[in-house]
Parts: sequence; C-alpha cells; structure tokens
Amino acid sequence: MKFIPTDLAGVIIIEPVRHGDARGYFCETFRRSDFEKAVGAVDFVQENESMSRRGVLRGLHYQSGASAQAKLVRVSRGSIVDVAVDLRRSSPTFGRHIAVELSAANGRQLFVPRGFAHGFAVLEDDTVFQYKVDNYYDPSSERSVSPFDPALGIAWPLGADEAIVSDKDAFAPMLCEAELFE
Repeated sequence: MKFIPTDLAGVIIIEPVRHGDARGYFCETFRRSDFEKAVGAVDFVQENESMSRRGVLRGLHYQSGASAQAKLVRVSRGSIVDVAVDLRRSSPTFGRHIAVELSAANGRQLFVPRGFAHGFAVLEDDTVFQYKVDNYYDPSSERSVSPFDPALGIAWPLGADEAIVSDKDAFAPMLCEAELFE
C-alpha cells in the first residue's frame, strides 16, 4: 500500500496495490503492520456501511470529547467526493479541509484522525461507503457542522439547492457556532 500525506496533519490518502488479471483483481485493503508504520497505532472497534444514491450529501459529522473517532473510509461500489475538515482550534490548519475522490474504480481510502469533521457527496447511484472507527458510536456526542458554511470554502460537486441532505445536516451549525476540539 502507498500512504500519501496531505496538507492536513494526520489525514492520509491510502492507495492499495491491485494485482489483476483476466479474472479481475486482488488487493489488501488493510494490513495493520503497514498502517501502523504510516499512521500509528489505531484500534478499530466498529465498521459501518452506508448505501446512497447520486446527489446525497452526508456530513459534516464528528463525535465530541472522549467519544471522538478516527476513521478509515473507502468506497466499494460507486464514487464520492470525501471531505475532512480540521476542527482542532490549536491546529495551524484549523478550518481547512481536504477533498478527495474515492471510488471503487480507484480503490483509494482516506484516514481521518480524531479532531476532524467528515462528510461526502455521492457521485453515482447505489454507492456503497464503508468505514472503520476507533471509538463506538455515541449518539449523545454526535455533532455536525454545516457542509455549506462559506467559511469552509468547500467546492462540493453539487450545490446546496440540489444536494439531498438529512434535516440534521440541513440545520447544522456554522463552524463559528460548533463545538470544537482544542
């Protein structure tokens, strides 16, 4: 696997090596020893999957306090634009984001450490998104930031008027009103 650092400390793009022939391909999507060399020790405790249609925008989500989560995300069918936003007030990249296309075709994954909000816009119908987390889901710690906050400057592949969002995401607070990390 190839581990590619980004401009946001701790956020890493991972490109598995695919070995293909006429039957298709094989690749490792996770190998703890390689992952720990590149990222450090992370104990994943839960894995989740969602399926969405084109135009769905999920996020920007995170869990606060002791329930914060690191995530390793990937797409096994379809494609998305995946976004991580630095919510660490003391970080030199506070409020900045990275956007990466993840797809079944490119096999890329993204590691999002604790202290970041995460979201994605779905580019194809029936897209399947999978992610491992290092802390259990805690509904009382669930938080969000508006994906359309102009202060974030995220160039989503669809506008606010055409994105399919949950009520929770539609009414999420702006960054300046959100509960943040130190």
